[in-house]
This record gives sequence, structure tokens and C-alpha cells, in this order.
Amino acid sequence: MTATSPRRLHLNAFLMNAGHHDAAWRHPRTEPERVNDLRYFQHLARTAERGLLDSVFLADGLALWGKVRHNALGGFEPLTLLSALAAVTEHVGLIATVSTTFNEPFHTARKFASLDHISGGRAGWNIVTSGTVNEARNFGQDEHLEHGLRYERAREFVDVATKLWDSWEDDAILLDRERGVYADTDKVREINHRGTYFGVQGPLNVPRTPQGYPLLVQAGSSEDGKEFAAQYAEAVFTAQQTLADGQAFYKDLKSRLTRYGRAEDQLLVLPGIAPVIGSTEAEARALEQELTDLQVPEYGLTQLSGMLGTDLTGLPLDGPLPELPEERDINGNKSRFTLVAELARRDGLTLRELIARLGAGRGHRVFAGTPEQIADQLEEWFTQGAADGFNIMPPHLPGGLEDFVDHVVPILQQRGLFRTEYTGRTLREHYGLARPANRLAAAATAGGRPA
Repeated sequence: MTATSPRRLHLNAFLMNAGHHDAAWRHPRTEPERVNDLRYFQHLARTAERGLLDSVFLADGLALWGKVRHNALGGFEPLTLLSALAAVTEHVGLIATVSTTFNEPFHTARKFASLDHISGGRAGWNIVTSGTVNEARNFGQDEHLEHGLRYERAREFVDVATKLWDSWEDDAILLDRERGVYADTDKVREINHRGTYFGVQGPLNVPRTPQGYPLLVQAGSSEDGKEFAAQYAEAVFTAQQTLADGQAFYKDLKSRLTRYGRAEDQLLVLPGIAPVIGSTEAEARALEQELTDLQVPEYGLTQLSGMLGTDLTGLPLDGPLPELPEERDINGNKSRFTLVAELARRDGLTLRELIARLGAGRGHRVFAGTPEQIADQLEEWFTQGAADGFNIMPPHLPGGLEDFVDHVVPILQQRGLFRTEYTGRTLREHYGLARPANRLAAAATAGGRPA
């Protein structure tokens, strides 16, 4: 970024079935009957692109989350869906969650390389280690791999995936019909990786892609997660409730980059926000209350039990949280456990009140207001050292995304905070990030092995 190019914020649309609020599917503004309809998601992707958003994002887990009795859960495998969305969009980035705990590097590298080619360079990988024992039980394991070991495996997994993406040089394909030479095999290399968790010969069976690597995204905010992000991530989806917490996380994460030889602008921090938008503040708060009134306490209690690693079944809804385990004893999502526990203690919330507070964002910040008030909140966090952009989590869909695109984005543009046109082609260009150099090619030129 130069003195003549002002800092602009980045916006990602986090798409979740009928919306992020756990009662969204019951609200008349949503279309839960369409959450397994490709055309519904194509409409959402086109809406995000109409708003010039950097990307859309699909979360994923390898078990059926929550109680399907009370919420519109389950749905498409994200890479399959994003390939279909690539065909009806031209610019918006396409980010999918894939776990490093229950996949293999070769499969994952191949799928993301394919999506990057199919989309013309718009693929992004949200790297997760998975957080629930139910996922482990779908893969022949009675217990989840220990938290620290999951991150050890993740580091080696990403190292292997990047080597596979580098196993073809950019100019390896010659297409020399006259000589009968399709590819220069000196530029297509085995990676011969032998590590603690993986043994992979390579090369990948997909040529190097428009972006080189997909955009690497990470979402964990535990100590292990932050250190992993500092080493590998280029964008971080995170959850903080207050500006001060956002500033502290931002400063902490950016300060870790130097030990990996990275600059601060090589990693973008995008806190999640669930904006409840109304033409007046009263209208926004009324919509927020409508959604709260539609909540099923049994569902919220099950979700809360999972976040806190504590069975809350049967406890009085109007009573306080019980004694909780220490964070060090949690083997699931440590950062979310800490956030929810601190929220309840800080505001003295009962179980019922905590379920209501978590309904729209599961720990991400929820803000109800007018488009101007939403824009004010985003501007404050962006200019006060808490964010490089935002992970927009519409509480209800499709209307929540349409309201954001039609009413909040124009205000951000008028304030000079957001783009008025796409100036790049790839997702990396949208985020202002460089295309990675090919480490294997560099090592071959130097006569050594990649670092």
C-alpha cells in the first residue's frame, strides 16, 4: 500500500443456511425450504458480488452440528457447492472450511487447486483442526486428538499441501505438439515428504493454479491457534465482544508475525459481526427481539453445553452458569469456551439470557441498528486498531445480506472505506496479498531443498 492508496477494509460474507441466528429458520423473512437448493446459494453469492464483497465463506464440520430437531442444520459439502457458485460469479472469492484432522493433504491440495482453476483464482481455505468428539466418532475414533497434537498435525498438513501446490512450476506445461511434449518434467517434481503424520511422494496431479496457493484462512484464537495463524494464515476470522478485546487480539496476533519473518500487512484480521439491520434503531431492536422470541431453549442449552464442555441439561434457565472446568481441561474450541464464560461472568447473565445473547452469533459480536450505526461500528473497529475488515454474519438470509449490501456498503463507500469496483481478478488481489513464490522451484535453482 502506498501513500496514494488509502487503507480499505475487507468484507467477507459468512453464509449459513437460513441465517446465523439459531431461530432464523422460523422467521417469515427466511426460506428454510431452500437451504438444499443450489439456486438459493447462487443468489446469495451474486448478492455478495453485487456488493463488491471480497469473498463468501462456507463453514463446515464432519458431524451433524446441534439439534436438527430445532434448527435447519446440515447441507452441502462446501467445495462442491463453491465450484457451482464459481460458475455463476466472476469476482467474489470462494472460501471453504476443510479440517486438517480428518482429511489428508493430497486430497485437500487437489480439491483446492481444482477450485482455484475452476474459479479463475478465487479459492480460499479456512484451516481448522476440528473441535468436537462427534467428528472423531465419524472417523473410527472414540476420543478427539488432543488440542496441541491437532495443531502439530495441522502444521505438517499445511506444509505438505503447500509443497504439493509448488510441485508444478508455473511454466511447466509446454504444449509442444510438434515434438510431442506436453510438460517439462524437470519442472514437475516429487515432494518426497516423510514426517510425523504424513508420507507423501507427489507431485500433485493438478498444475499450479492462478493464485499459486488458495488464500490461507484460520479461525482459532487459542494460544495454539494464534501461533499457527502467525506462521501460516493470511486472513483470520475471529470473535471478540468489545473494542478493547478486539484491539488486544489484533495487537497480540500482529506482534507474533516477526518471528516468522512476516510483515503486519501479510495477515488480515476480520472479526465476526452479526448485524441486525433496521431502517430505524427501534425497527432493528424489534427484529432482534422477534428472533429471540422464536428461540427454542432446549436447542440453545445443547449448543451452550457444547461450547462450555459442561452438560447443562435440566438446569434452571433463570439461574446462573454452574462451576465450569478450567480452559486447560477443554479439548474442544478453547477460545470460544473462554469468550462465552467471560461474557456470562462479566454481564452476570442467566442461562436464558446467555442463550439469547449467543443466538445470532455463537459468541461473535451482535449489533442491532440502522445502516449508519452499523457502518459507524465497522469504521470504529477498523480505524481504532481492532480490524482489517469483517466477517459479516447475517442473522437471517437472504434479507440480512441484501440489507447489508444495499444499505451499509454504500455508506462505507461514501466514507472512502470500501471499494467502489473490483480492481483485481483473484481473491489474493482483493485482499491485497501477494502470490506466493514457488519454494520447490527456488530450492531447485539454489541446488537445495525448500525450507
